[in-house]
Amino acid sequence: MTSASITAEFDYAAALRACALQERDALAALYHHESARLVGVARRIVGDTALAEDIVHDGFVNIWRHAATFDATRGSARGWIHGIVRNLALNHIRDHGRMVSVDTDTEEKLASEAAMQSWHHDQDSAAWQADAARLVPCLETLSPERRECILQAYVNGLSHAEIAARLTTPLGTVKAWIKRSLQALRECMG
Repeated sequence: MTSASITAEFDYAAALRACALQERDALAALYHHESARLVGVARRIVGDTALAEDIVHDGFVNIWRHAATFDATRGSARGWIHGIVRNLALNHIRDHGRMVSVDTDTEEKLASEAAMQSWHHDQDSAAWQADAARLVPCLETLSPERRECILQAYVNGLSHAEIAARLTTPLGTVKAWIKRSLQALRECMG
């Protein structure tokens, strides 16, 4: 069965009517059927996956709150859902301007390469050696998984996606581990 036939079989209008009656399962079903496509719509408008995911989240909050206002005589339920997310994304662009960004993997590689260049440039200085001596005990306070993520990112120059694949861990988990670990390292070294 193709995704098009699954989409054709799903009754979006009935799901919206159920959302209007505060049936959470209906919202979950809508999310299951449309969230990936909605993230794609928002991402094309705002140019950033994380921001697009936030917009889709806000869109589903609006869908939940305003499901009772859906009017089938004015258009399809699926179109109404997409319109909510599209309008939120366009509002963001209007309010904040279009973001010019590179994809996440490229951004991570550039940051990692800059860190490596800085590391190679500074490694001979006495200050770097003193910082390295303080860093080792701080790294040891991290859990093995988090320490591995930090080392893979900043020593081996791997992107978050490459680390997630190597550790067979979800990408979001790897990103969270790295973010929290960097904060813990800053506090430890501070």
